[in-house]
Amino acid sequence: MNSVNVTQQTGKPPKSRSKGRVRWWIVWTLFFSTVTNYISRQTFSVLAPLITAQYHLTHTDLAKILGAFQISYAVTWLLGGIFLDAVGTRLGLALAVVFWSLINILTGFATSVFGFASFRFLLGIGEGFNWPGASKTVAEWFPSEERSLAVAIFDSGSSVGGAVAALTIPLIALAFGWRSAFVFSGVLGFVWLLMWLRVYHPLDRHPRVTAEEVAFIRAGQDAPSISAERGVQRWLKLARDRNVWGIVLGRALTDPIWWFYVFWLPQYLSDARGFSLQRIAFFAWMPFIAADLGNFTGGWISGYCIRRGVSVLRARTWVCAVSCLPILAGIPAASVHSVYFALGLICFALWGYASWSTMGLTLPSDLFPQDVVATVTGLSGLAAGLVGAVFTFAVGILVDRFSYGPAFLVAGLLPLFATGCLLFLVRAPNKSSRSSVPLTT
Repeated sequence: MNSVNVTQQTGKPPKSRSKGRVRWWIVWTLFFSTVTNYISRQTFSVLAPLITAQYHLTHTDLAKILGAFQISYAVTWLLGGIFLDAVGTRLGLALAVVFWSLINILTGFATSVFGFASFRFLLGIGEGFNWPGASKTVAEWFPSEERSLAVAIFDSGSSVGGAVAALTIPLIALAFGWRSAFVFSGVLGFVWLLMWLRVYHPLDRHPRVTAEEVAFIRAGQDAPSISAERGVQRWLKLARDRNVWGIVLGRALTDPIWWFYVFWLPQYLSDARGFSLQRIAFFAWMPFIAADLGNFTGGWISGYCIRRGVSVLRARTWVCAVSCLPILAGIPAASVHSVYFALGLICFALWGYASWSTMGLTLPSDLFPQDVVATVTGLSGLAAGLVGAVFTFAVGILVDRFSYGPAFLVAGLLPLFATGCLLFLVRAPNKSSRSSVPLTT
């Protein structure tokens, strides 16, 4: 059978890591899932200046629409993670992409604040499945030393999707009307669905994976596949685990940075810098490319350190600590005179954020059994989404009453507190807490 474990038969892992590439096909499929996910969610944000002008929306109205997405998105990270741990990622992600694609198409028929907010709320429900499902898949299909690169690949889809949306959605809206842009971004999800159903199967039942690739994956996985506790005891143990709270607080204090730049950047360029929709298309994609580079920077550096003997946990946390420094560059972006210098600072800040975020998304698969990875990831996403929603509402009020300056300041300082939470709370589990080799060996 394909799932025969060569390590168990010979006592040795396979000599060559080059045998088998199924896991990389799967992670690149997840990359395209994230791309389509972000094109869908960014369609409204990119078109916000046009929709705001047509329906005479205030920044507070805009914050309500954007915040509706974040609230449902946050809740679905947790509930979706539990659901995916129960039914598996193949079926779970297939259902999610059908739902979010249909809702995104229907958003093009909205005509009021309530209508846009309602569809954005439903969109968040569907899109909240993507990251818990992708994290769970990486935990199942990748050894520890490759895991951060795999996370960087699928997470970089958010940057690529945001850049593609910034480039293409305005052009589609100008050529065919803004409602057609929602239809375009919604249809992409159904194209991805066909690819997903062909490429992905569970590791132990995949028709194209080789025994050598399975052995290599199994030999490099530190965390066990199944938790020692079952039922309610499993959830109670997670609630008491300091690693859970370190990951939760870390993400809750960094994700608002991303939401701020993703949701508000097109509106900021229109309000504060006088950009037309065409100019937004020409420039708003740049910070997303910087974030894409940040994903791979963090993933590659931590993987390199692990291969050179640095413990998994130390490699992840120190990448987070260093990544805080470029995020501070976002603070002066609102006050510099040159719009190009401001965009450069924003790009530098998002480069650092994406490097930090890749580590935050990788830690659950490093520290927890595979059958709870989606749940832990979902819990951190719940906290991050709720804090992000509060920040989004606050930005709308601040801009209506003052300016964008305070928001840029907060976005620059939050990761310092997030990294402090990681360094203070997260520890490598010992042998008594799980039936596997500790991360520090």
